Amino acid sequence: MTDASKHRVLIVNDDGIHAEGIKLLETLVRRFTDDVWVVAPDEEKSGASHSISMHIPVRARKIDDRHFAVKGTPTDCALLAIHELMPEKPTILLSGINRGANLAEDVTYSGTAAAAMEGALLGVPSVALSQVFTPRAHVPWETAEAFAPQILETLLATEWQPGSFVNINFPDAMPDQVTGVRVVAQGQRPPGSFLPDRRVDGRDVPYYWIKLAYTDGGFDPGTDLEAIRDKAVSVCPIQLNMTDHAFRQRLKVKFA
Repeated sequence: MTDASKHRVLIVNDDGIHAEGIKLLETLVRRFTDDVWVVAPDEEKSGASHSISMHIPVRARKIDDRHFAVKGTPTDCALLAIHELMPEKPTILLSGINRGANLAEDVTYSGTAAAAMEGALLGVPSVALSQVFTPRAHVPWETAEAFAPQILETLLATEWQPGSFVNINFPDAMPDQVTGVRVVAQGQRPPGSFLPDRRVDGRDVPYYWIKLAYTDGGFDPGTDLEAIRDKAVSVCPIQLNMTDHAFRQRLKVKFA
């Protein structure tokens, strides 16, 4: 479908339905279509990954005819929207705009990416969008606002690969500092980006926060990490079939 005005868009996120990024994304999408549905968690679900709520009920609170706050994960939101809340299947699912990076191995933890994964599994072309920023500094939403429309327009006019979604990250830079748009491969940082931070409560019992402590490195040429380091927008197509074909061939020899 090349006519953007004919798209039926589902918007999901993991920062919560009242997050600044999801409001910005809806505003941008409404520039080309009014058929927009927003189904998002009622509170932040960052790090939820591709989890679903199997042991507790999932409740959807109707805000208006096309906005729903869900007591559940981003994946729950995609499932409910597509199977229950929308009268017709969306033609595209957009997840975000996340407040923070979803680069390299972040994708395996990210609720933002997970909603796009679920869309892809259900046969809906899906895109995850994230705005990179430095902690305790200004979030440059202006950059996502400047570059997202053209990138989405290009993707909407592209023949989609089944079983895949697209992961977009906008760099931590103002729009006039962006060096371009790069189609990249998924990178991988050195180990140690998530670490337990030990504390002790008032009864002298230890507890832990999981601390985000990105390790520097992994800037291999052609990767999302390199692109963001160079202040470029990264556009990374990701396939859901995670088979390592080279390793599979070696194992076949071992087990022959």
